[in-house]
Amino acid sequence: MTHSELEFTGNRPLSNAKLGVLILLGAETMLFAGLIGTFLVFRMGSDLWPPLSHANIQLPRLVTGINTALLIISGYTMYLSLRAIQNDKVKQLRHYLIFTGTLGLLFLIIQGSEWIQLIGKGLTLQSGIYGGIFYVLIGCHAVHVLGAVIWLIIVIGKAIAGRFSVDRYIGVETCTIYWIYVVALWPVLYFLVYFA
Repeated sequence: MTHSELEFTGNRPLSNAKLGVLILLGAETMLFAGLIGTFLVFRMGSDLWPPLSHANIQLPRLVTGINTALLIISGYTMYLSLRAIQNDKVKQLRHYLIFTGTLGLLFLIIQGSEWIQLIGKGLTLQSGIYGGIFYVLIGCHAVHVLGAVIWLIIVIGKAIAGRFSVDRYIGVETCTIYWIYVVALWPVLYFLVYFA
């Protein structure tokens, strides 16, 4: 099928950027599957979870639940930013991107404050399997959110510079795919780690 036939039928070939992001997400899925598998092995292999040494430490379920809602909202606003540029609404694109980035930063700040409190209560990376697996699994996700926020800041800069249009928005699209992946992953980790 030639390029003109693809345009005529409405089918667009998969861009290299989009393919690259999809391959990246495949690798990320394997990474998190391994981390979740490790968590489940330790969780199912333990008669008491958390262990007695950490029984007095309560994970902040309510605050993290609110934080989860903020991140889910950011996934929706990121989707709205993609829809805005697809409909040639550049001003709306900028507003949605900035709102999404603000929610992402707020998520990281709240999570960081939770960690400071948990460390103060004695839950550290070195405090045994419970602390180690908690910080590796949740911390790995936080690093991905941070990466998504940095990527989003670059996209915001390009949006402000007028680099996106109804015909050129692959940067917004790839960032949206990654952002929504990171958002969709979090509720799984939240319920698994905070309620297991």
